[in-house]
Parts: sequence; C-alpha cells; structure tokens
Amino acid sequence: MTDKYLISKSSFIKGIQCEKQLYLYKNHYDLMDEIGENQQTIFNRGHKIGEVAQGLFPGGIKATEDPKKVKHAIEKTADLIKNGIKIIYEAAFVFDEVLVIADIIVRDGNQWNIYEVKSSTKISDTYIQDAAIQFYVISNNLNVGDISIVYINNKYVRNGKLELTKLFNIEPITESVSKHQDFIKSELNRFKKVLAKKEIPVIEIGPHCSDPYLCGFHGYCWKEIPNYSVFDIAGLKGEKKFDLYGQGYINIEDVPEDYPLSKSQRLQVESQIEKKTFIDPDNVKKFLSSISSPIYFMDFETFMPAIPLFNGTRPYQQIPFQYSLHYQKSQSDNIEHYEFLADADGDPRELFLINLLKDTKEPGIILVYNKAFEITRLRELASDFPNYTKETEERIERIIDLMMPFQKKYYYTPEMFGSYSIKSVLPALVPNLSYAELNIADGGTASAEFESLYYEEDLFKIKETRENLLKYCEMDTKAMVEILNVLQRL
Repeated sequence: MTDKYLISKSSFIKGIQCEKQLYLYKNHYDLMDEIGENQQTIFNRGHKIGEVAQGLFPGGIKATEDPKKVKHAIEKTADLIKNGIKIIYEAAFVFDEVLVIADIIVRDGNQWNIYEVKSSTKISDTYIQDAAIQFYVISNNLNVGDISIVYINNKYVRNGKLELTKLFNIEPITESVSKHQDFIKSELNRFKKVLAKKEIPVIEIGPHCSDPYLCGFHGYCWKEIPNYSVFDIAGLKGEKKFDLYGQGYINIEDVPEDYPLSKSQRLQVESQIEKKTFIDPDNVKKFLSSISSPIYFMDFETFMPAIPLFNGTRPYQQIPFQYSLHYQKSQSDNIEHYEFLADADGDPRELFLINLLKDTKEPGIILVYNKAFEITRLRELASDFPNYTKETEERIERIIDLMMPFQKKYYYTPEMFGSYSIKSVLPALVPNLSYAELNIADGGTASAEFESLYYEEDLFKIKETRENLLKYCEMDTKAMVEILNVLQRL
C-alpha cells in the first residue's frame, strides 16, 4: 500500500464541480477564500455528527488522528486490518493516486462494509459521487461487500436517551455506486491531465460556481465582478443573470430597457440608474395606519442543533433561546427595553416563552421584521407547551410585519442594493446605525455562538459571548424603532 497520492476525495468532488477549482486547490491554495464562521459551523457540525454516528458501531478504533499525517493514517489502517480489528473509524486508503478516508468500515465475514456519514437529511447526487470514489479506492484495497450512506432522520423526536438507530437512516447504495465506476475512472484520467498543465484552466464563471457548493475560489474567479451587479437583481433567476452577463451586461445600470424584468426588478434597476429613491406614499400611509401606540418591537434568535439536545425536539428544529423587546407606550413616552437570553444548560424553550408572555402582557401591537418566522416559532412553542396556547395565540393576533413596505418596494432606495432584509434597510435609512461594528452581526453567527456555549468551559469566553448576543439582538429591535421613525417622518 502506497502513501503517494495526487487527488483526495474532497478534491475529486471539487473537480467534478469545476476543474479550475481543482487546479487552484492543488496548485494555488493561497488564493482560496477565507472560511467564514457559518461555513466553519457546518464543518464542525459534520465532524460532530460523524463522531456520534460511530456509536452505531461501538468498539471501533480510530485510524486517522491527524488528517495532515496521511502516511501514518494509511499505515495504522493497514495494521488494524492485519491485527483483526473488525470496526475502524476514519480508515485511510490510497489507490490510483487517490486518497480516501472512510468514516466507518466494518468487517463482515471475509468482506468489509463501508459507512459514509452525512449531516444532511437526504441523499444527494453529490453524495453518491462521493461514495463512488470511496468505493473505487477501497474496493481495490479490500474485499468490499456493501457501501451505505448514514444520514439524519429528521422525523426522529428525542424522548430520553438518544436512540442512534432512530436518529440515523442507513441506506445501502452499492448498486448506484457500482454504476459510477466507469465515470470515476474517466474523471480521474481527466483530472490528472488537468493537474499536469502548467497554466490555470480558462473557465468562465457560471452556475457551477455555487452548485452544488459555493466554490472556495469564488472571490478569485469573480474578482472582476463589481460588488453590486446584475447578479444582485432581486428575484431574478440564475439563468437570466448569466444571460445578461453573457451578453456583456455586468453593471445594473447597463441592463437594456427592453430586457424582460418584473415591475419590482425594473424599479431596482431604474433606482440605481437615476440614483433615486422611490416612495409609494399612499401604500406607506396605508401601512402606517395599521400601527398605533402602544408598540412592542420584537425579535427572536434561534439555534438548530443537528443532534436533538432536548426531549420533544427533532434534528434541526429551530429552538428559540433569546429575544429583545423595545416597548413604547405612546409617542411621548420613553422607550423601554426588555430582553431574555437563556442559560446554555438545558432546554430554553419554556422559560423563553414564559418570559416573553410576561414581557408582552400589556396592550399594544407587536412589530416584527418578517412575521412568518416569529409566528411559526410561537405556534411551535404553543404546540410543545399547550398550557400557554391561549396567551400565545393572543400575541400572534397582535403581530404586524415591518418588512412588508420594503418587501413590496413601497419604499426603495438605491442604498438597499436590491435587498429588503433589515441588514440592508437599516444602513440605507439610518446611516449612522450599523451592524458592522458588532462582534456578532447576523443570525447564523448568533445561532452558532449560542450552541457553542453548551460545550464551552471558559467562563470569560461564556461571558463575552453572552454580551455579544445581547448586543446583537438588541440592535435588531433598535433598528426597527429607527426604521419606523423614518417611515413616520415621510
């Protein structure tokens, strides 16, 4: 067994997506985009799920301690097999200059079964290709019986101790993978020729840049595309964006007057060309007529653990853990602020709901930004904790969506860059107020940071993270206060 390899499983998948990505990954790694916090969260989640799935086949031995020490991993795998170990985690193999690391392999008589663990709730074509390259390499090292994908069962509801055989689905895919073997050989030959070239392959940007994954060299390949371009026209399908690009139209100002766009999209383009704010005063007034004091400005934060942490929850269920409320009894009264942030030591849902109902018990409309999210979470809480159903439904009846006039473009300014998210609307309407200086500046990061607190032991880190979470959530409701002020001053 050799330890020399040219292509890894992950780089093979990159090559299928785009051979330029493969070439850059192997020869110009320094050009790769920095891994963002949300992407790192996905990586960490996958690693955690892989470890949990090992419990389906207990008693195994890990072969790969450090992915960078490939030679050691390959040698240890060979030694474990030679010594009769029947279950091996992260077993490493090389064949035809390709390295793969199998999540779990299990001896079954004189054969080995392979199990590839995924954090998804379904099997994709990319996963089949991923498993096919594994099968190609491992079946040329061992007598392989079956290969299966282990993935999350999102119908599983935890009740007591985690039941791994219910949490995970195991689906054999040997037949599908076997059909891909000629494809694997053909693609490997193509990739070897690509990597032998002296120059970066010339490949234009296209839908492949984000399908099935966002390319790690997106910043390099898209460096000629301005920050605000035809690719930012809201609601425009991908093929139309690349159609414009293919015709030589890159800047929004260049879009032809006769190019087919929706009314909303055309407004966005014209706003940019004319550097003009569009206001529909009648509809803005109509919206504002539904708003009267007292007003609660409300925002939630949730996290979505892939492995359900609490009884009565499913994988990837949105668990509310924090809220912020700004409350104004009348326009002449000072604004009061209420907030709640759960401790990361148990199920936060019921305490979250109790506090929210207490803090919104006074009369008044409840203003949110994207009411579908808050209403859905409240109905889920009412279902999980039926004792509070009547009160919760009463709060739902009071909810009004501040996003609506921006979503429908009753108010649109070029500084929104085609987006009606609160992160875009706030700096456009209130330039002196921004999320940019916050350590936590988006919901995805907030979610990941709170979940990390369940495993964090550093008290200073816990304190800092909680302070940052409170500042972020407060900013969301403060932003709503200021946005409403701008609408009312029109």
